[in-house]
Amino acid sequence: MILLRRLLGDVLRRQRQRQGRTLREVSSSARVSLGYLSEVERGQKEASSELLAAICDALELRMSELMREVSDELALAELAASAASDAVPAPMRPMLNPVRVTSVTHRPDEHVTIKAPAEAVDVVAA
Repeated sequence: MILLRRLLGDVLRRQRQRQGRTLREVSSSARVSLGYLSEVERGQKEASSELLAAICDALELRMSELMREVSDELALAELAASAASDAVPAPMRPMLNPVRVTSVTHRPDEHVTIKAPAEAVDVVAA
């Protein structure tokens, strides 16, 4: 099971380490106990939105940036979990019917974009 609090903690720790800051510095700036911040970073405590806002302020990080990075990691974790539990081998998946596009203007330089339904697209995690 993918735990959001663990992904959130991993991202917060990476952001802090990128800045070369210690837990003590960030906890002091955010006015959060060092032990609690450590537990949040290790994914052991669920941080409230107020606490996340204080930590983001201390890290000079927008909460939207934090959430975007967490969202990206969550998407990758979901893909990996889905690929690991996928019982049908890739070659056995049904193929889409070919689509033929005829130019409306009959110009050779015309570009056409076709959007496939989301369920018809296979995503492979590298």
